[in-house]
Amino acid sequence: MQRIEPFADVDEDTIDPAVKAAAAMRSTWVSAGVNTTLSILQVVVGAMSGSSGLIADGVHSLSDLVADFLVLFVSAHSKAEADERHPYGHHRFETAASLALGLLLAAVGIGMLWSAVLKIQHLGAIPKVEMTALYVAIAALIAKETLFRYMLAVAKRVKSGMLVANAWHARSDAASSLVVGCGIVGNLAGYPFLDPVAALIVGIMVARMGWQFGWEALHDLMDQSADDDEVAAIRATILATPGVRGCHNLRTRKMGDMLTVDVHLDIDAHITVEAGHVIVQAVEDQVGARHRVIGMMTHADPWHPAA
Repeated sequence: MQRIEPFADVDEDTIDPAVKAAAAMRSTWVSAGVNTTLSILQVVVGAMSGSSGLIADGVHSLSDLVADFLVLFVSAHSKAEADERHPYGHHRFETAASLALGLLLAAVGIGMLWSAVLKIQHLGAIPKVEMTALYVAIAALIAKETLFRYMLAVAKRVKSGMLVANAWHARSDAASSLVVGCGIVGNLAGYPFLDPVAALIVGIMVARMGWQFGWEALHDLMDQSADDDEVAAIRATILATPGVRGCHNLRTRKMGDMLTVDVHLDIDAHITVEAGHVIVQAVEDQVGARHRVIGMMTHADPWHPAA
């Protein structure tokens, strides 16, 4: 399953933190309600119908519920203003949440793998699944796919990597419900081992998704830069500012879903310090207005026209 670039088709205007927090709160409460209902329904019906795959999917939905409350907690803290100990703000709360979400997914996936392997080792004890399990798996598939599309739309609108991670968590649930449904169909057709095999596949999918999100968040915590396209766009904005003769040593690093930028600007050596300051300020204003940049460190280098 490919994770798409979350902000590829939105403009680069800075999103109001209050708007982002409100969108995160609203979409996450919707997700929490859906996951609470599904987890209870799947675990209860899975136990009654004898489907280990459906129970595994219910546990996966329960992990989503934990993730939803993690998102709510982080949304309340990431919008806090900068203070003396956190002069760049608290944006990396979101990155930390994505890392925690990845670790949670990996742990849940490994647990599913272990349980499924144990069941496959004792094939004779696998019961035949009841038809009710299939109906619940289909209902869960529809609900989770709808939830994924809703949450991803909200995440892209407010440019929140944490919400993108949570949306793709919902998509992994939809895929797992599809696999579970296939396993239940196989069990009903006379191949009982397919139900724990489905649970095994779900575990692999969940663990893989957890690894991807955790690894990406870890790189962000190590000051990963923006992608090449975004760096090029920032460079273009700088060079388009009147008075800038060139720029070099352009560096970016992620602060949650925002960026900080360091750059050296080439400014005409024969103008006054005040005029150079006006140009530098114009660059910072333009970059801050057109890109998701919360801080910019600029250094003015003297530029001499060629002979």
